Amino acid sequence: MAELWATVGTAAGMFAGTNIDDIIILTVLFLSARAAGRPRTWHIWAGQYAGIAILVALSAVAALGLTVVPDQWVGLLGLVPFGLGVRSLIAAVRARGDEGDEPPPVATGLVSVAGVTLANGADNISVYTPVFRTIGAAATVITVVVFTAGVALWCLAAAWLGSHKKVVEIVERYGRWIVPVVFMLIGAVIVAESGVLGRLL
Repeated sequence: MAELWATVGTAAGMFAGTNIDDIIILTVLFLSARAAGRPRTWHIWAGQYAGIAILVALSAVAALGLTVVPDQWVGLLGLVPFGLGVRSLIAAVRARGDEGDEPPPVATGLVSVAGVTLANGADNISVYTPVFRTIGAAATVITVVVFTAGVALWCLAAAWLGSHKKVVEIVERYGRWIVPVVFMLIGAVIVAESGVLGRLL
């Protein structure tokens, strides 16, 4: 029993440590859903689950010694949120002067939400892979169950933040600029921290 709780605690800590920045992204997505109606709430939930599931699957495959994407190029996934942010910023500039302050949606559906989750969690693979390689099948199943509960907790927390009156007021006023800039910054940080630009140059 002690070993079970130790596995649960380790998995919870690993999930929180590798996905703390997802709270920001999810909050922005829920705010966008409130203000613009896109993406829909179920798109956010399903997209987050799909993105985390893909990350876990890739980590499991890598743990078996099969590299799907070479580690040195994983950082290029940061271009996904960056590109979505640029597209949304261009839409905001074009809509400037129009009536209403609704921020243009950065992610509009399940696929784009999953893409953002996957891109933001690209570095998770380097953490999950060695863990899955060493903990065994039973502990891996427990870890996946904890991750599943963690995604639900993250979505609930972000939905609560996204409905907070002060946060909503700020986004209603400045959302058309804040939302795309946040996504561009997240994408830029992912690319920069991965060191992929240095390898390209």
